[in-house]
Amino acid sequence: MQGYFVTGTDTDIGKTHAAVKLIERWRSEGRRVLAMKPVASGCEVLPDGRWRNSDVERLVAATGQTDLELMNPYRFLPPISPHIAARQAGVDISLERIREHYQRLAAMADVVLVEGAGGWFAPLTERLFMRDLAQALQLPVILVVGMRLGCINHALLTVQAIEAAGLPLAGWVANRVVPEQAAYAENLATLQAHIAAPLLLEIPYEG
Repeated sequence: MQGYFVTGTDTDIGKTHAAVKLIERWRSEGRRVLAMKPVASGCEVLPDGRWRNSDVERLVAATGQTDLELMNPYRFLPPISPHIAARQAGVDISLERIREHYQRLAAMADVVLVEGAGGWFAPLTERLFMRDLAQALQLPVILVVGMRLGCINHALLTVQAIEAAGLPLAGWVANRVVPEQAAYAENLATLQAHIAAPLLLEIPYEG
């Protein structure tokens, strides 16, 4: 069984979109793939009272999972940083609980893809960051780079932070988040020259 932790250079740079693309690729190779979104902020309340998170729903659609509690143990209504949402809800986010859920998923799959929230240093609690979650799970990291002005700095700083955390960078994804990025090819080439890990996917802008 292989697991991966997906992080991004920022919020709203297409982590879930990239995760779905990777899931589709692995499933096409015949692998049993499950996903996990340990913490999701930003939900809408459905007429029956259930909470719907769009990232979780996209991962469910890609994998066919039915146990939402197992894949998404922490879900918060407001679209704000998880540590603030958890504090407002009076909830303590437990790395041990997340690790237990991950281990249960790992027992049922060839690949488990764990998607973080926000970027590498997005706060998880008052003391913990997404980095600490990846370390607790001891997973190689896939970095999603939102291709736009400033992405080189954000990407290389995040790569440096991942390496400093003692986790391997399994690869990275170039996701075009703006319709036209000036010197896109040159930016991509610069990132490839400075990131030793392989470019796993290049995703075009999809609006």
